[in-house]
Amino acid sequence: MRRLASRAPSIFQCAAAAAVAWVVAKELLGHPRPFFAPIAVVICIGVALGRRVRRMLEMVVGVGLGIGVGDLIIARIGSGAWQIALVVAFAMAVAVLLDEGPVIALQAGSSAVLVATLLPPSGSGGADRMVDAFVGGFVAMAAVALLPADPVALVHRHGRVVLDELADALEGAAEAIAGRDVALAADALDKARGSQAAVERLRDALQTGRETAVLSPLRWHTRGRLARYQEAGVHIDHALRNTRVLLRRTLAALRDGEPMPGELTAHLHGLAGAARLLGEELAAGAPPEGARRAALAVAAHEDTAPASGGFSTGVVTAQLRSITVDLLVATGLDRDTAMASLPAARGTAEERARDAHRPD
Repeated sequence: MRRLASRAPSIFQCAAAAAVAWVVAKELLGHPRPFFAPIAVVICIGVALGRRVRRMLEMVVGVGLGIGVGDLIIARIGSGAWQIALVVAFAMAVAVLLDEGPVIALQAGSSAVLVATLLPPSGSGGADRMVDAFVGGFVAMAAVALLPADPVALVHRHGRVVLDELADALEGAAEAIAGRDVALAADALDKARGSQAAVERLRDALQTGRETAVLSPLRWHTRGRLARYQEAGVHIDHALRNTRVLLRRTLAALRDGEPMPGELTAHLHGLAGAARLLGEELAAGAPPEGARRAALAVAAHEDTAPASGGFSTGVVTAQLRSITVDLLVATGLDRDTAMASLPAARGTAEERARDAHRPD
């Protein structure tokens, strides 16, 4: 039911726009079977997030390409099994050469099949179908503009998931260190490794939100908040990647029996709280001052966590500093200011660089 509720605005847009596209193509343009008009609407709007404008262009180009290739070839070689295979292969190959998008190749192939089997390869059918695709694309964009979902709410829904997963991962590391619990560290690492899917959904939501904010005058006022979310999202992703490294080295340190300073637990809980505050403040449209203060409070005391105690513990300490900087930059600080808020790191510059940039 939660999934249905989150997709309900797109479903409503699809349903209404598909009916309008059919009426426009059939009643106003006089096309007897304008099936490509509602199909274009469904593909352009969809229930998934992503690049709707790009899908519209791919739809139109794919339909035109498939019809053109079908008309050109079928009119000369006739229709049959091997002709269908040839037309589909040729149309899809040309589409792939033009663009890597999946919609254009699928539409080129399916349009070529229709020309080869159900519809004559001559007359006005090809032109009508291309016009229907344009009508569907135009109606889809009009539906997004006139019946817009709230792009900020959409982005916040996915951004909150990402920040909650970041906070959960940090808290999982803290609890594993506090309890010297190898199993808990392994479980937190497994969960954190699955967080990239949430990041990808956030990126798609941001893309959809930006398109909605550009197309709909009713949502122009949200562009500033979306831009802030976009900038924060990059650094939240960095923080998640660094947290996965931290968890992996936490697991290694616990397995190897390395001593780990108790202060790490408080620092990790502090950063988890900063991540949750950041989500609340971004959703409210307020400057993330609370999240920044929370992260700065952690930064001010990170020198109490020694970089000694074993290789993996040193990496955990270095990653903790990197995550702190990522969260501070996500709140709007520039990187130099964020770095300056940290006490000088212990160890050689070579060791710090090696540990802080170890790949996930």
